Amino acid sequence: MLGRAVDDASTGSDSDYSNSWISWFLSSKGNEYFCEVEEDYILDRFNLTGLNNEVSNYAQALDLITDNLDDDIQDELRGALDVQARLLYGLIHARWIVTARGLAKMLEKFKRVDFGRCPRVLCQSQPLLPVGLSDIPYEKSVKLYCGRCEDVYSPKSSRHGSIDGAYFGTSFPHLLFMVYPYLIPPKVGTVEPPPAPRANEADASRRNKRIREDSEALETVGEPASTASVALKADRYRPRIYGFQLHEIAKLQRWQEAVRDRQVGRLEVLEDLS
Repeated sequence: MLGRAVDDASTGSDSDYSNSWISWFLSSKGNEYFCEVEEDYILDRFNLTGLNNEVSNYAQALDLITDNLDDDIQDELRGALDVQARLLYGLIHARWIVTARGLAKMLEKFKRVDFGRCPRVLCQSQPLLPVGLSDIPYEKSVKLYCGRCEDVYSPKSSRHGSIDGAYFGTSFPHLLFMVYPYLIPPKVGTVEPPPAPRANEADASRRNKRIREDSEALETVGEPASTASVALKADRYRPRIYGFQLHEIAKLQRWQEAVRDRQVGRLEVLEDLS
């Protein structure tokens, strides 16, 4: 997914490796989201445990990244190794940025707003952070997480939109906020605690399930779905660190889902009246 883009062909000559492969990679267009992984971290084989199963020609790709590749390698093989080296560096990068030194480097990029700002007006131009929706390569492209509205967005640039999300991982932005809690943006207004369970919540759950089933049936026969069914089918992003949902965010999301269910109920009543 991080294969060399066509637009980068003008910078893809062997002379571009004159300094180092990592410097060339970071200076290539479309790779602005990445930070430099320290060489000591790459050379420590413990940090690369398991990556040999993810990357073809692992040893040679690692030699290319660390500028130890033999000059006798043919140009055809070097081109294939470059693709594997990008994959290997991306997977190393995902591990590096959740270390103390990696978080500090990404913090600098966050302060420079290298990842852009949230498009929502009420978020007041909150800087974004890259996040993956999967830790497995070739599954999902990178997204941008807003700490204020707690939602994810696609990058504006197609170059950035083609970056594999596994190169940043699913835990990075949330771990950054845990290590640097002063970066957590304040939410607008007060957040009410999640409502206590009520007897009619089971009825609401059954009603929502029925709405989903009805909407699927309507879509099968080609009829437009209702607004309530569209709202229920919208997926919500759930921040996680190493697969575990954050406690405070989990509590907030339960409250948000309760509010959404009430709004869906109002939409259903309005649609029944119309």
